[in-house]
Amino acid sequence: MELTLRLSSPTHHHWDHAGGNEKIKQLVPDIKVYGGSIDNVQGCTNKVENGDKMSLGADINILCLHTPCHTKGHISYYITGKEEEVPAVFTGDTLFIAGCGKFFEGTAEQMYHSLCVTLGSLPKPTRVFCGHEYTVKNLQFASTVEPDNVSISQKLSWAQQKRKAGLPTIPSTIAEELETNPFVRVDLPEVQEKVGCKSPVEALREMRQRKDNWRG
Repeated sequence: MELTLRLSSPTHHHWDHAGGNEKIKQLVPDIKVYGGSIDNVQGCTNKVENGDKMSLGADINILCLHTPCHTKGHISYYITGKEEEVPAVFTGDTLFIAGCGKFFEGTAEQMYHSLCVTLGSLPKPTRVFCGHEYTVKNLQFASTVEPDNVSISQKLSWAQQKRKAGLPTIPSTIAEELETNPFVRVDLPEVQEKVGCKSPVEALREMRQRKDNWRG
């Protein structure tokens, strides 16, 4: 089966996500390269903003979601297909499995909105494809925040087995993240209490600072 490359949609401008765009454009002259309108994505031909829609073929629809903080123009891509197909979201470096990206160009308030409002409100079966395989380390850190969370310990064991076998842990689902990702769970008072905070944004900021300094 021969496939034709039609578009590239990097989530943000960092080299490990967008560094190959110019080469791809040389190899596939007609390709469209999408990127956040304020993110300065290398080789971008089509700038997108929150709510913009694209299509690929007859059945694939792509909704652009502005999910800033890691970079100011970071875009996540929500993909839907035929009615019976489970949707997917490509979250780049905003939402990782059991974690989130560093706040390079934004604030805890922005990351809270990106994680808990924009992405957290997607249908729970939505498959989450993130930009890096950080799952084991993220779950190890998550277990320091919520040591009594059985879902975290079970998923950590599962992830370790997957990696030992040379297999990916991606994708996750929105439902799984709501159970095992402390950065997505900051609306819960019991999670806020674990990090000595009284609001979701405060808890998210504290948790990210702890993760930045964590050497587990």
